[in-house]
Amino acid sequence: MNAPEGPSHKAPPVEDPLDRTRFPVDEWRLVETRFDASDLGKTESLFTVGNGYLGLRGNYSESRDAHLDGTFINGFHETWPISHAEEAYGFARIGQTIVNVPDPKVIRLYVDDEPLQVSVADLLEYERALDFRTGVLSRDLLWRTPGGKRVRVRSTRMVPLEQRHLAVLTFEVTLLDQRASLAISSQLVNRQDEQREASPLDQSGGGTADPRRAEDFDRRVLEPRIHEADRATGRLKLGYRTAQSGMTLGVVADHVLESAAPYSTDVHAEDDLAKVIYRIAAEPGVPVRLTKLVSFHTADTVPPRELIDRCERTLARTHEEGVEHQYAGQRAWLDAFWARADVEVAGQPALQQAIRWNLFSVLQASARAEGQGIAAKGVSGSGYGGHYFWDTEIYVMPFLTYTMPWAARNALRFRYNLLDSARARARELSQKGALFPWRTISGQEASAYYAAGTAQYHIDADIAYALSQYVGATGDDEFLAREAVDIFVETARMWADLGFWRDETRRTFHIHGVTGPDEYTTVVNDNLYTNVLARFNLRRAARAVWELQRDSPPAYQALVRRTGLTSDEPDEWAACADGMYVPFDSFLGIHPQDRHFLEREMWDLENTPLDNRPLLLHYHPLVIYRFQVLKQADVVLALYLHGEDFTPAQKQADFEYYDPITTGDSTLSAVVQSIVAAEVGYHELALRYFHAALFVDLADRHNNTADGVHVASTGGVWSALVGGFGGFRDRGSGVGDQQWQLDPRLPDEWSSLVYRVTLHGTRVRVTVRPAELELYVEHGAGPVTFSVRGELVKVAPGAPVVVPLEHQGPRLDGEPPYPAGIQRADGTVISAIVPSGY
Repeated sequence: MNAPEGPSHKAPPVEDPLDRTRFPVDEWRLVETRFDASDLGKTESLFTVGNGYLGLRGNYSESRDAHLDGTFINGFHETWPISHAEEAYGFARIGQTIVNVPDPKVIRLYVDDEPLQVSVADLLEYERALDFRTGVLSRDLLWRTPGGKRVRVRSTRMVPLEQRHLAVLTFEVTLLDQRASLAISSQLVNRQDEQREASPLDQSGGGTADPRRAEDFDRRVLEPRIHEADRATGRLKLGYRTAQSGMTLGVVADHVLESAAPYSTDVHAEDDLAKVIYRIAAEPGVPVRLTKLVSFHTADTVPPRELIDRCERTLARTHEEGVEHQYAGQRAWLDAFWARADVEVAGQPALQQAIRWNLFSVLQASARAEGQGIAAKGVSGSGYGGHYFWDTEIYVMPFLTYTMPWAARNALRFRYNLLDSARARARELSQKGALFPWRTISGQEASAYYAAGTAQYHIDADIAYALSQYVGATGDDEFLAREAVDIFVETARMWADLGFWRDETRRTFHIHGVTGPDEYTTVVNDNLYTNVLARFNLRRAARAVWELQRDSPPAYQALVRRTGLTSDEPDEWAACADGMYVPFDSFLGIHPQDRHFLEREMWDLENTPLDNRPLLLHYHPLVIYRFQVLKQADVVLALYLHGEDFTPAQKQADFEYYDPITTGDSTLSAVVQSIVAAEVGYHELALRYFHAALFVDLADRHNNTADGVHVASTGGVWSALVGGFGGFRDRGSGVGDQQWQLDPRLPDEWSSLVYRVTLHGTRVRVTVRPAELELYVEHGAGPVTFSVRGELVKVAPGAPVVVPLEHQGPRLDGEPPYPAGIQRADGTVISAIVPSGY
């Protein structure tokens, strides 16, 4: 694996990393003007179309040039037994991996029996574009065949946001100068046996297993149940059942060929292939157009034949409405989305293009996830096995909560529906309450490495945080009272049981044996992030119960019946929160990441070879765990999420200590470092980190975009814009008086920043300029009150407000220096070293 760009402890310089001769700037489209086989995996991910349920990777229709021909359905997975070299009680037992389902994208073209293959074709013109306004992936080729004939080939691909189970594909061929014989073969292809997933081994030659890759299957996964093809209608059908998980799938494809020239039709169907072949005697200047409508349905146990029936109903409705209705509906859906969610940076077209691609990617991963979680790669690839992590709650949910609150509610309901599994997992780990799995699809823990997996108990508090943020932003008290309050109760029970009281100079509550967000430091005592988030979780749960008891006695009694809640539990939670130990080193003036973090040696990142990045693929975990070195922001993330718990001086000191020793080996890190750098005053560094995050996938900065889009990073881009440069904060979050704060940090290079947030049904447009902040109600009854740098400002419909800004926050030059060593209070010095042998 190649090393990330730039010194390991620094953000890369602010520059456009894309080859603009190949990827020209277009603020509303991602455009490619030249085929390049060297990065097929990356572009397949970048040009994915999806809706949160169904995703089609950006493979070429001909299916001859591919890194991974991929079609993925959220939550559709196979299970397998996790093998541990040395067993122990409570280890995860059942692995879950997303399945690459039958591919509907394949449409092959033959002109006078010569196949079109993009990698070797004589292409006179080439353009591929993903349009963020229409949601359509288009491709336009001018091909000169080996016989010298010029052929225009135009194709489109769309996964509608209105129709969850549908894909619409078109393929149009026009001969420009001579008549020719055309053959168009449209297929449904299941590759389970002929094409395995790429190996999860690192391709650098070291042979190190990359835990970010999907597991490989060494057996057949999809067992065939149905294969049919109808010559008269061109309808193709395939049905399957997974071998171990027992999930079922049906897929049906309909075809409509428009041709003024005569043609013939053949069909073929077998276990893993169904196809229709059209042969046309085409004339020059007369287009031949194929429309392919595909429907997928999946279920836990429903027989494939019933799923085929559902697919046929979906297609019948689509035919009745018409294909143009699908395109119009997609455009209307996206118009409404951009009205709510667009973020605009004036005079920065390259940044604007990248921003919209990132926001569009979050949308494609989440919009119609309904009933499922939001996977780390969405539906764009198989990376991380299709699992759901804490990423959803901390990096994706803020975007959904403030722009698509119904999607945020669906994501939280998915967590609610996992409560029984989480209760069972807590019992297995000898805890009360509920412990949500670190990584999962089905609800069972799928992390085979407990130190950096199950030990991340903070996922309970992350879910509670996202729930509280959603309720505060929407006022959805009905959802809280009827279902979601159970999440607060069961997670608070877990924390109260996991922690313990200790008598020191004062009675304090401690949490031991956990791992925070930084996976380079594991199974520690009193991880700061965990303790701060757990404290919030405990307080929020207590307040939710007390308010329910006061405001809705029937709902409170229903909660008691569901959970067995006793009257003294909220008091216990509040006491645990008040006594929570938060580590602080008075000599250094910083918050240690955990109780013993500062006792470790310091890793000298400045002199670590870039070829040894990321560290997790080049050093044994025990080597990494002995040092002060971070995979991603940990304490710094707590500073952002719960900034009200820290003073400005503490935030600056903490950022300056941890930023130089944070590798950024995780794609989750740059957005958080950007936000906090902007807040404490490192404006230039904040912009550099933002650029690093903005182009994580577009520039393949971590060399694994081929495995799918980094959805959490794309969601984090919104937070960096809105929370970092836009200065938006949600304070109170259910444990105090709700307050939405604005304290912007507009970069010097930007003339303005415009974003929207929806609060209790009212959409407010926030415009940040160098010397002023403008608030305008775009939709809703309002009014909404903000605290702008400590001053309460109310904005109502028809009454925009302009607030003067004297500055863009504190300013610090350069970046935090890299420490050669740290002197402790007792006079000892911890030096920075590179582990020997490298």
